[in-house]
Amino acid sequence: MKIDFAPRSVRRAWFHIHPAVLALAGVGLLLCAGAAFGGWQLAAQKREREHQLQHLQARVAAMSARPVEVTKAAIPEAQATFVNGAIRQLNLPWRELQDAVLTATPRTVALIAMEPDAGKRILKITAETKNSDDMVAYVEGLKEQESFTSVMLSRHEINEQDPNRPLRFQLEATWLAR
Repeated sequence: MKIDFAPRSVRRAWFHIHPAVLALAGVGLLLCAGAAFGGWQLAAQKREREHQLQHLQARVAAMSARPVEVTKAAIPEAQATFVNGAIRQLNLPWRELQDAVLTATPRTVALIAMEPDAGKRILKITAETKNSDDMVAYVEGLKEQESFTSVMLSRHEINEQDPNRPLRFQLEATWLAR
């Protein structure tokens, strides 16, 4: 039996607390201090990130308010003409023109060349046939094509040096602008 006649005091309470409880209290105190320090660091990081965000938003607002400066490059007239001509050549409706010509070309006509002029929208066609009736029928067939607004026979000649004496002719077909 334990008899203790000492008056109640803090010193007496400390004396009766088990050392393991004191050790656990010390560890708990250290953990609380570590958590407080970690929270303080997280709050500091949050404040820093908010400051950076405000700085970036201010920069974005300043950049969007400023008009975009477009540098104007001086292109020589000759170069601009050349580039525009190349673009017109690239934008030719090749497939449509070729389909229209091939649709109207009978077996009796041999195509030799097709030369487009994008500026004038004219397609020069050189072909050969055995007689003038086939040539006239071919010109009429091209006139019926929807892709061409006009078809004109520009020249024709008989090749006397060839034993078959083919009739070589050239025509100009103006195509529709689309």
